[in-house]
Amino acid sequence: MRNMLKIALEGAFTNFKRIFFAADRVTDMEMRKQISTLSVKPAKKVDEDACIGCGGCANVCPTNAIEMKKLASPVKLTDSWTKTEVPELNSLKCVVCYYCHDFCPVFLLYGEKGTIHPNTVGNQEVDVSELINQPVKISDDKLKVISQYLSDKTILKNRGD
Repeated sequence: MRNMLKIALEGAFTNFKRIFFAADRVTDMEMRKQISTLSVKPAKKVDEDACIGCGGCANVCPTNAIEMKKLASPVKLTDSWTKTEVPELNSLKCVVCYYCHDFCPVFLLYGEKGTIHPNTVGNQEVDVSELINQPVKISDDKLKVISQYLSDKTILKNRGD
């Protein structure tokens, strides 16, 4: 009984210090204010500048958490490639499997950070026009798998589209 009373008093004292003296505070006051007012803005998950708009991420997402949204104005990346869509990640459907991140051709082919990341990875700056013009050596069997994923939505799932 004595130990229980000691634990209760220590807990009460610790909570008192946390509440009134901000002891052991981990979150800064601005974040606490955002949390208490339900105004927390989620970190950006898609780097639209680095994205080439291929739709591979949406094709491999097992929970359909990624939808391709049309751009207001297409972006010409090279003479033969114009980006017309970029992915939009629905965080409520995302199960953080990283398929989208791992399959991203910008990441896969060029060794750069993927254009989608379910968790914040900080700021990233990628010049896709430079990357897309670099020669890349990829084996024929790997190219075949990549092209299947980019063109066929039924490989991992049947969306009923």
